[in-house]
Amino acid sequence: MKRFCLTLDLINDPELIARYEAFHRPDNIWPEIISGIRSCGIHTMDIYRAGNRLVMILETAVDFDLETGFREMAALPRQEEWARLMLAFQQKLPFAKPQEHWVEMKQIFKLYN
Repeated sequence: MKRFCLTLDLINDPELIARYEAFHRPDNIWPEIISGIRSCGIHTMDIYRAGNRLVMILETAVDFDLETGFREMAALPRQEEWARLMLAFQQKLPFAKPQEHWVEMKQIFKLYN
């Protein structure tokens, strides 16, 4: 298993943040989004929020390539529509590269059993 941790900010508006969270509830998220995530090789995806900062943790197969997987997912049905909708709630981090949306975080510590 391979793990990725990514981060992004939401627009700092309580109403927008509540709407963003509502879109991600299991009864609201579009089925095509879930199937698209799975079909590109992501086994698990968790999104956490502190204030307006999001952290997304992905678990994939060892040979998964993040850029390739996201590119494949973007080409699937309704993914572009979902991405455009989510842009209304999100803002890039100030240090993100021009082509980056979610920024991959660097692991600096790991506790082993």
